[in-house]
Amino acid sequence: MEDVTALVLAAGKGTRMQSALPKVLHKVGGIPMIGQVLQAVKAIGTRREAVVVGFGADAVKEYLAGRAESIVQTEQLGTGHAVMQAESLLAGEKGTLLVTCGDTPLVTTETFAALLDCHRKTGAAATVLTAKMPDPTGYGRVIRDTAGRVAKIVEQKDGTPDELAVNEVNAGIYCFELPSLWNLLHRLGNDNQQGEYYLTDVIGMFVAEGATVSALSAPDYRETLGVNSRLQLAAAEKILRERKLEELMTAGVTIIDPAGTYVDTTVCIGSDTVLYPGTILEGRTVIGKNCEIGPYTRLTNVHIGDGNRLQFTCADDCEIKDGTQVGPFVHFRPQTVIGAGVKVGNFMEVKNSHIGDGTKLPHLSYIGDSDVGAGVNIGCGVITVNYDGKEKHRTKIDDHAFVGCNSNLVAPVEIGEYAYVAAGSTVTKRVPSGALAVGRTKQRNIEDWVKDDTYKK
Repeated sequence: MEDVTALVLAAGKGTRMQSALPKVLHKVGGIPMIGQVLQAVKAIGTRREAVVVGFGADAVKEYLAGRAESIVQTEQLGTGHAVMQAESLLAGEKGTLLVTCGDTPLVTTETFAALLDCHRKTGAAATVLTAKMPDPTGYGRVIRDTAGRVAKIVEQKDGTPDELAVNEVNAGIYCFELPSLWNLLHRLGNDNQQGEYYLTDVIGMFVAEGATVSALSAPDYRETLGVNSRLQLAAAEKILRERKLEELMTAGVTIIDPAGTYVDTTVCIGSDTVLYPGTILEGRTVIGKNCEIGPYTRLTNVHIGDGNRLQFTCADDCEIKDGTQVGPFVHFRPQTVIGAGVKVGNFMEVKNSHIGDGTKLPHLSYIGDSDVGAGVNIGCGVITVNYDGKEKHRTKIDDHAFVGCNSNLVAPVEIGEYAYVAAGSTVTKRVPSGALAVGRTKQRNIEDWVKDDTYKK
C-alpha cells in the first residue's frame, strides 16, 4: 500500500507498569510491544513508519533505529497533541495516515488491512476501529446517530450516563486522509475533564463538516486490548502465546501440553517436531523437522537442524546440527556449534566451542573455548582448562582422538589425530598424532601402611 503512512503513538510513561523502562519497550511475545506493532503495520505494505516518543525517548529511539522514524513529544498533552507533533515530519505527505498505539500489540495485520479496506471502499475522510467490550469501563464510547453512522467519540470522564451505557468502544486506531487532518488538529481545544487535546474530537469535526466517517468493528475485542500494567502485560502474553501455538500445531508441530509450553512469536519450527511439557523457546530460535524438544528445555536464539533430541537442556546463541542427542542436564553457552550426529550426555557444559560430527561427550565434563574434531571421545570428568587468571586460551582436539576420564587439558594445547590421553592425566604440551599422553605421577604402594589405630574406633 504505497499511499499509507503509519504513525504509532508511544510517548506515554506507563505509570501503572511501575518500571523505569518505557512501557512500549516491555517485551510481549519475545519482542518489545512497539516491535509487535511495527511488524503488524509493516506487513500491510506501509511506505513509511513514524513513532511519537516521549518518556524514555532515548531508549525508545535507540530501539527504533533502522526500524522507524521518531518524533519527540516533550509534553504529553493528549493524543491529538501527539499526532500534531508529526506534522512537520510528514509535511507534504498525501494519502492515508494509519494512526495506532504502541501499547496495543495484539492487533493483527489482517485487522489493519481490513480497516484500510473499509476506509477506501466507503470513501471516508476518517475511519475508526471499534470493539464491542464486555466491560467498556475506561474506554471512549463510539456514539452513533439514528442511522447508525458514527457521530462522535466520547471519553469515559466526559460521557453522560446514556453514552456510558454504550459498549462499542474506540480502539484508538484510525485512518485519516492527508493533508486535511492537519487543519482540524489545529482547531482542537482542551476544554474537557482531563485538559487534553483529544484526537477523538477530530471525528466529530469531520462529521460536522459533512465528511464521511466510517467504523470497522474488530473481529475479536481482545485484539484491541491495551497494555498499561503488568497484569495486562501477562494477559497479552497469554493471547500471543495461544496464537503462536495454534499456528504451529496447524503447520504440523505436536505440542503435548500447550498450557505448559512457551514459544515466542519470533520462533520457527519445522513439521513433525514434538514439543514436550516445560519447553521454552525464545528469540530467533529455529528448529528443524522431526525433532523432539523437552521436557524442560529452554532455548534462546538457537538454530537446530533436523532429527535432534534435546531434553532438560539450556542453550543460548548457538547452533546444533542434524541428528544429535542432547541431555539430560546440558548447558550450551554462546558461540557453540554442535556437529551432526553428536552425543552430549548428562551434566555437560559446552562454551564457545566447535564440536565435530559424530563426537561423543557422554557426561560430567566442561568443554570451553575448544575446537573438537570429528569422531572424538571425551571421557567422564574431562576439563579444558581455558583460563590462566588473565586470558582465555583455546584447546584443539583433532579427529578421532580419545581423552580419558578425569583429564585436565591446560590450554593452549593440542591433542593430535588418533591420539590418546590416559585417564587422570594433566596435559600441558601438544600430544602428537597417534601418541599416548600420560600426565600423572607414578603410582606408589606403601606396604603395611594401615595400622590398628588408623581408623577411629
